[in-house]
Amino acid sequence: MANNLVRFDPFSDLARFEPLRGLDDVFRDFRLRPGLLNLEAEPRIRIDITESDASYTVKAEVPGVTKDDLKVSIEDNQVTISAESTQEKEEKNGERVVRRERYVGQQVRSFSLNHAIDDAKAVARYQNGILELTLPKRAGATGAKHLPIN
Repeated sequence: MANNLVRFDPFSDLARFEPLRGLDDVFRDFRLRPGLLNLEAEPRIRIDITESDASYTVKAEVPGVTKDDLKVSIEDNQVTISAESTQEKEEKNGERVVRRERYVGQQVRSFSLNHAIDDAKAVARYQNGILELTLPKRAGATGAKHLPIN
């Protein structure tokens, strides 16, 4: 047990000219988390991208959004997915509204691929909260194009 003892020198940080080094220890156990547990994070667009020799397949999670609120644009190898979302949460106690929360916002996810995309052959489908993009590769580059979502 004597081998586990550590000598404490309260002036060691000052001697090494690091007077504020121990300050992060003060805030390390500062408990802000319990107050923030009830806050819900805004939704995010999460994506999976797979690649074959001829195309890319992108699957994006966009729950709670209608097809009309989704927009996909392609410019060369740059793909941008944007979704306008509205969420409402209401708690009632009998007939009296106790709490009502709303979230209205736009989520945007943009990413680059290694090859330019043939936007004339690109396809977008949205079903059950999943947006699936089939993006064929192209050797040349073109201007921006917005995909219709089926």
